[in-house]
Formats: sequence, structure tokens, C-alpha cells
Amino acid sequence: MSDVKKVVLAYSGGLDTSVIVRWLQDTYNCEVVTFTADIGQGEEVEPARAKAEALGIKEIYIDDLREEFVRDFVFPMFRANTIYEGEYLLGTSIARPLIAKRLIEIARETGADAISHGATGKGNDQVRFELGAYALMPGVQVIAPWREWDLSSRESLMAYCAERDIPVDFAGQKKKSPYSMDANLLHISYEGDILEDPWAEPEDDMWRWSVSPEAAPDKPTYIELEYKLGDIVAIDGEAMSPATVLEYLNKVGGANGIGRDDIVENRYVGMKARGCYETPGGTIMLRGHRAMESITLDREVAHLKDELMPRYAQMIYNGYWWSPERKMMQAMIDQSQEFVNGVVRLKLYKGNVSVAGRKSDDSLFDESIATFEDDAGAYNQADAEGFIKLNALRLRIAANRGRSPL
Repeated sequence: MSDVKKVVLAYSGGLDTSVIVRWLQDTYNCEVVTFTADIGQGEEVEPARAKAEALGIKEIYIDDLREEFVRDFVFPMFRANTIYEGEYLLGTSIARPLIAKRLIEIARETGADAISHGATGKGNDQVRFELGAYALMPGVQVIAPWREWDLSSRESLMAYCAERDIPVDFAGQKKKSPYSMDANLLHISYEGDILEDPWAEPEDDMWRWSVSPEAAPDKPTYIELEYKLGDIVAIDGEAMSPATVLEYLNKVGGANGIGRDDIVENRYVGMKARGCYETPGGTIMLRGHRAMESITLDREVAHLKDELMPRYAQMIYNGYWWSPERKMMQAMIDQSQEFVNGVVRLKLYKGNVSVAGRKSDDSLFDESIATFEDDAGAYNQADAEGFIKLNALRLRIAANRGRSPL
């Protein structure tokens, strides 16, 4: 502990990380630098400065990372149509490598020899933060208080604050949601309380970003997404930055009851955990991107991407964003997006996203060949006979040798 002189803490300004500030000062007798990231969580981050100052912090970093988050992390992930275990759009997972990156950058800038975070010893985030940190700064020391201290509940944290005169808004804390929540521009998650029972249905007033599908408008909303190299660059003809794209899609998606999900997932540490997620913009992005690829990607490229996607999703979920295998796979995915350009028209209605149209100058869809009408000789149907017989050859040989498939 005496080797630690300065620690950079990922600081939210909430109860947990406020306790961690004082605990680090008391336990390690070190200087603490706080870092608060604005990645679109929808809450004012500037109050974290006043809270950090009240705790005696001299070096305070509050960074607006919204554009970098969507441009360099969310968009690359969606080029792969990434989804974990068939349902989870990885809203929490994809934010962690950016936070780890900035923690290490600040550690280098301030000469710190350690970083710290508020992730518990039961979750995935501890793995994601620390794998990223070690990949970017191999010799960094990581301090994870939840794995070291004897504070095991919210009550014990509040008692710790009272004993040490830590300035926490106790009245506000008492009124807080019963759920453990994490939010950024891609999603908001809910865990804990009644959600710990997989049979219990979420209360409708839990959801914050979306109306229920039943309460959504009776008239559908149509939007047009313009893609360039696999990324959305404009909506309804208006050019937008990456963060603005996601902000807009969250708003229009939430208004139409889109993006709610209730999942029991397999955590990397071994346990199953139930979580509820709102990802309205991401749900729209996934549907739109697949529609754009459907007319612009070669069949085998599209199928290969689909085969590799679960592995790519697992890398992100488990915290291996900064790994060489993710970098290698990303290069392949990005190369596949060269011709993923054009416009997709989507219909949003009562929790559903359906494709109403797609067009592209790079389309591989050839109407003269696909038509049910006279194709003027563009496709010779007689060719199919030899194609089928050649593909059936091994099946016929096996059947002739008595290897019946029945």
C-alpha cells in the first residue's frame, strides 16, 4: 500500500464512489484524482466536481466523451450486427473499454501509479475495466475496493459516510430508485430489487426511456436512415454526428415503445443474472443495418459475418475490446462495409421496427434476374438441373451404398 502515491478513480459522484474516495485516502494514504465521463447517461455530470472538491480532491477530470463513444465504439460494434446471447445489445459492455482507456490516459498525464473503480466482485465490469487497463498500461496497479473492504451493503456505506462526515445527499439517496441502473447513450439497464426473481414481471414505472408498446401512438412513424461505409450519417436527409444520430433514435424509438428487453444472461464470472434494458436507438440501428447489408453484401460475406458475430459479441461482453483478436476481427468487419451505402426506410409502430424499403447505388439486387416476369434470358432456368444434380451427387452415392437418411 505504501507504494501507491496517486490513484485515478472512475468517479460518478454517487454514494459508492464517494465512499471509495475517502476509503482510498484512509487506506492507502494517497492522493486521489477523480475522473467522471459524460457518455450520455442523461444526468448532469458537473455536480460531480463540487462533490469531489468537498472531498478534498485537487485534480478533477470531467470529460464529454459522447461523440468518441458512439463513433469509435458503438458504431464499430454495430457494423458487426453485434448481439450477445441472441438478445443483449451490449450497452454497458461497450462503454467500459472507453472508460478504461481514459483512466489510463489520465494516469499517464498525472503520474498516477494506480487506478480504481467501483465495480463489485460479482459482476462483469471489474473484468472489463481491468483487462482494458492492463492491455493499455501493463504495469498499472488496480485497486478494486469492493474486493478488499468489509462494507457489504448500502446501509454500511451510509454509516461509513456518517462516521467520516462524507458529504452525501442522504435525503436524495433515500429517494433513489430501488434498482441498480447504468445508463449511457446506447442504453439504460436495471438490476436488483424484484428483478432478482426471474419470474417477477418488471413494474411499468421502472422504465425511463420508453413508453409501453400499448401506450405508443396508434399511427406509425417512418424514418429514413442514410448509411455510408456501414454507419448512419443522416436521418430523413439531415446530416448528423454519431452521437446526435443515437440521441435522435433513442427519442423517436422510445416514443414508439421500442427497445425494451428482459434478459437472463450468463456473466463471464460464472453466474446467471437477470437484467432489463432499454435500447431504443440501438434496436433501430440493428434493424436498419441488417436491411442495408441485405442488398449490398455478398452472400458468403454476409453469412461469414453472421457466423463470427457471436464470437465478436462474446469478446466485447467479456472485456476483450483491446485484445488482438478483436482488433483483427474488426479489420475484417470494417473491410466488409465498403459497399454498405444507401438508404433504409423503417416503420416504427408499438414496439416494433419493420423495414419499409431499402435502396443503394451499390445494391447487388438485380431485378432483371430476380423477377417472376419475363427476364428476357437473363437467367437460364435449365442451368438449375445440373446445379441440383451436382449438389445431390454425394447424397445419391451414399444412398446407393445403403446409407439411408431415414
